[in-house]
Amino acid sequence: MYKSVSQYLIVIASVLLFITTISCKDTITPKPRGYFRIDLPNKNYQKFISDCPYSFDYPVYANILFDNDANAEPCWINMDFDKIGGRLHISYKKVDNNLGQILEDSRKLAYKHSIKADAIHEQVFIRPDHKIYGILYEIDGNAASSVQFFVTDSVNHYVRGALYFNVEPNKDSLAPVIRFIKDDIIVMIESFEWK
Repeated sequence: MYKSVSQYLIVIASVLLFITTISCKDTITPKPRGYFRIDLPNKNYQKFISDCPYSFDYPVYANILFDNDANAEPCWINMDFDKIGGRLHISYKKVDNNLGQILEDSRKLAYKHSIKADAIHEQVFIRPDHKIYGILYEIDGNAASSVQFFVTDSVNHYVRGALYFNVEPNKDSLAPVIRFIKDDIIVMIESFEWK
């Protein structure tokens, strides 16, 4: 009798398993995680002019504020991209026979992100007629700062910038925004002028 009951239970379990397997073929699977759509503004630029020894073109959808941090030096500014959640920190240094050290510090700050970076690309800018010499560092991967740059006249002035976002770094979701702002930074570098 026990054999027939156990055989009966095995047959019922097999039938239920078969029915469950067939009915699960059309089960709805969840969609993969996606990212929010970001509406980027139209490109348009204006001139940044102040008492600082430099000027440049910057996007109309960015706000420039002088850095009021306790450690900030004169002519340090923050360019805020409020709708996108990004901030470009811009610092100025007067060159005093220390350009080699300043450039090495800039390189170290960019390559400090190599731990999280997949790659670091350098784009050189040279405009000898305007005494503009610089490098744009594009840092691929989940680094905290995805774009950094410096511009100098190689004698008196040096400006450095670093782009940060108010979110945890994610190269996939931030990629379109980074490309968008990187284009603005290139316009900024190409329009840079010393006073």
